[in-house]
Amino acid sequence: MELIVVLSIFSVMTSIVLFDYGKFQENVDIKILANDIALKVVEAQKSSTAGEWNLNALGSWKPSYGIHFNLSDNKNFIYFADLNNNTFYEDTGCTGECLGRITITKGNSISKLEVIGTGCPATVTNLDVVFKRPDSSAIITSNPALSCIISYAQITISSPKLITAAIKIYPSGKIQIN
Repeated sequence: MELIVVLSIFSVMTSIVLFDYGKFQENVDIKILANDIALKVVEAQKSSTAGEWNLNALGSWKPSYGIHFNLSDNKNFIYFADLNNNTFYEDTGCTGECLGRITITKGNSISKLEVIGTGCPATVTNLDVVFKRPDSSAIITSNPALSCIISYAQITISSPKLITAAIKIYPSGKIQIN
């Protein structure tokens, strides 16, 4: 009788753990993705402030570096070198300015791009975050151009079960994950 009670308690505990494992794994996956995006933004910031030389840049000029997000391609984002110094990504495909197309896996996606500030539109369809040497502050742009005072940009990512995380990028260069 004691053995049956122990086995039933063990089976109930196991079923509870296995039932919540999928949700737990999605939470972990979305947090890892948020960290990966933030790390890529930090990489662009460090490449720019360090004056990393780019093979496609002309002469000894050291370009700005940035990250490009587009909701129409919400399973990817682009790490780029701003070769013509116009503070936004203007390449098609992944040639020229594009240094890498990062693919988002496991069914996760970029669900919303927002620019928060005075006179800013709440949501945008594309977002560029560029770091221009020697300053570590972020230049936040969108197409069409933003004519507002930006407090921060927010990239929201979500899983298939609608678990979300947000990456906030401030003009000062600060990056925050919520």
